[in-house]
Amino acid sequence: MFNFEEINLDRIVVHNVGNKHLEEDLKLSKSEIEIDDDDVRDVLLKYFLTAFNKEEFYHFQNEAGINMNEVYCYASEFFENNESFYDQSTNIAVHLYEKSNHPNIKGGEFYLVAFSGCVVDGEVCNALGIFKSENKDTFLKVYQKNENFELGCENGINIKKLDKGCLIFNTEKEKGYKVCIVDKTNPNKDALYWKEDFLDLKLREDNFYHTQNYLDMCKGFIGDVYNDENEVAKADQIDLMNKSINFFKDKKEFNEDLFKQEVIEEPEVANAFDEYKEYYQNERGTSVESEFDISNDAVKGEQRYFKHVLKLDKNFHVYIHGQRKFIEKGYDAARDLSYYKLFFREEN
Repeated sequence: MFNFEEINLDRIVVHNVGNKHLEEDLKLSKSEIEIDDDDVRDVLLKYFLTAFNKEEFYHFQNEAGINMNEVYCYASEFFENNESFYDQSTNIAVHLYEKSNHPNIKGGEFYLVAFSGCVVDGEVCNALGIFKSENKDTFLKVYQKNENFELGCENGINIKKLDKGCLIFNTEKEKGYKVCIVDKTNPNKDALYWKEDFLDLKLREDNFYHTQNYLDMCKGFIGDVYNDENEVAKADQIDLMNKSINFFKDKKEFNEDLFKQEVIEEPEVANAFDEYKEYYQNERGTSVESEFDISNDAVKGEQRYFKHVLKLDKNFHVYIHGQRKFIEKGYDAARDLSYYKLFFREEN
């Protein structure tokens, strides 16, 4: 968890990074911006930090070794020598420009910000913020002219909509720093340049990671194994989804033996689950832990991917939230149609 209540915005510089593929310019400021207005400082803090509201942390990485990750190196140089702040801003801006090499990447303002007074998992530390604004909004302006009111409009940045952000906390340097990101661009292949090409990050293996990883494996098991091809009814698939997510919502600590006992139940399915876990770990090159503290933020984030809708032709959508015993499937030979019976106590 992080706490920004006592955070200070110490230094800021703004550049403009265009799209290199489209031959747009990289425009570098000559110096930092001096902010003397406390209201402007408060607005900037709100703009830069409000979107960071998860427990999801990352580390810098690089296939050739962490010291080959450019942003990691520039951040390290700043943390070791604060006077290099402006130089690191130009270094990082040039690196971002080199990675902005796809026609769908938008140019925009680039901000490098130095913070102090961050509290991360109870530890007070400094941080380096990298932000980019790509989209402009139109604002209606009402102003008084003589004895009348006039209307106008201006284009500007909506402080409630940070497009891209990265906070590098000066802790866990040997592991690649503790990093969190925001990327509001649509999550398609072209948008991955911020996280993968520019920053080159991997998820930090903490409770958030372990929770997310296990739920992702459960979702994969239901989609790949516990499915129609293996003659598992759709209602049973949804039931297993519901039981899985509810287990994580109800418990503070995860124990795999208890999970298999309360959620999977059937020994044959449990064996198939163990086999899929082995496949998942080999395929992803990751380890799936059997015990960890459950992260509520990770559960909330993954919950939206667990579908609860039973779609019947184009006529009906049945939302199943639990209690599989109250739904029964059958076949009507006279109509040559399948059916479901739904049992309930009261109608709302």
